[in-house]
Amino acid sequence: MPYTTRVLDQELDELLGALPALAIEGPKGVGKTETASRRAATVHPLDDPAQLALAEADPTRLLDDAKPILIDEWQRLPETWDLVRRAVDAGAAPESFLLTGSTSPDGTGRHSGAGRIPTIRMRPLTLAERSPASTSVSLAKLLEGGRPHLVGETPVTLEDYVDEIVASGLPGLRGISDRALRLQLDGYVERVVDRDFPELGHAVRNPAGLRRWMAAYAAATSTTTSFEKIRAAATGDEGEQLSKDAARPYRAVLERLWLLDPVPAWQPTRNNLSRLSAASKHHLADPALAARLLGATRAGLLEGAELGLPIPRDGTLLGALFESLVTLCVRVYAQRAEARTGHMRTFGGDREVDLIVEAQDKRVLAIEVKLKRTIKDEDTRNLRWLRETIGDELIDAVVVTTGEAAYRRSDGIGVVPAALLGP
Repeated sequence: MPYTTRVLDQELDELLGALPALAIEGPKGVGKTETASRRAATVHPLDDPAQLALAEADPTRLLDDAKPILIDEWQRLPETWDLVRRAVDAGAAPESFLLTGSTSPDGTGRHSGAGRIPTIRMRPLTLAERSPASTSVSLAKLLEGGRPHLVGETPVTLEDYVDEIVASGLPGLRGISDRALRLQLDGYVERVVDRDFPELGHAVRNPAGLRRWMAAYAAATSTTTSFEKIRAAATGDEGEQLSKDAARPYRAVLERLWLLDPVPAWQPTRNNLSRLSAASKHHLADPALAARLLGATRAGLLEGAELGLPIPRDGTLLGALFESLVTLCVRVYAQRAEARTGHMRTFGGDREVDLIVEAQDKRVLAIEVKLKRTIKDEDTRNLRWLRETIGDELIDAVVVTTGEAAYRRSDGIGVVPAALLGP
């Protein structure tokens, strides 16, 4: 398939000319290699056993070819990182090295010398990348303030959003038939269980238990459910429950594989908000993986299927997966704007805002996600409360919907169909 231009390409255009080295990290299949290869004069694919063997015999050879040099899946030879770091310290020219990796070395995403090799996250395709001509509302413009006029209409329907939820944002899975897609997603999960866990030193003694845990996590999408409740929900057909010792490594390894992508709680430091929850909101890297783990089909989602897993949530499973799709998009657009994405929830849950995008000056854009075409006053009450509470620290507030048109309500809150929101 033709290359799909990514939002990350715009970031790379800005960064590579000023940096001697840059690392791109994200889950397997997200498009890191394809995007980085287009900018490299030399590619060393360390997921190729022959290439890896040569590199292990003489790691320094990785740095000697025409630049920019791409070291793909660098974590397969961890000393690569320090080799590049030392080359940077020795005065490597801008745009010398690109590293791509599908595994975080320790689960934190931090590496020695991280200041010399900045890292940037790559996520699955956003709606704007899937349909580049469709957007009319820029998240970056919203962050600039002034509450810009919102315009644009879209023919995208609820059924279309459901199609995108189950279709996957992994570039290699775009455009294939429903059955083939389901097989590919199943294979992706099987590879995680059968290959990726053992490669990270965690032999899976109970593969069925790991799959149940992943399904329970998927059922917790867009909630702040505790990991203890997720473990309890991962119960087998005969009432077999995972032990804490068995479940403990699941989260850590899946985070190292970049497959868990939780949204952290917003923790403001300079306004009068207090007693905010510190729990992250759960999301998998791709909403399609969550849908597939739960056996959710297009028809089932549209019919309101809940699939029986005992995870409490407000609203339907489709609503949770739609929020996850919008969250994926907002996080990519926010990264492009050098902003951070969190969520807000007070203790007790009486007030919550789905997404808080924090600009560099610490002011915020608040976003609610509603699986609705028409927005009423009750849908904006938390946004209005936040505006009254933090005043000028709120840059803007919008509701992202499944509707047809972007506009501003009489109370100043924006309404933006998900398909119209872009970077």
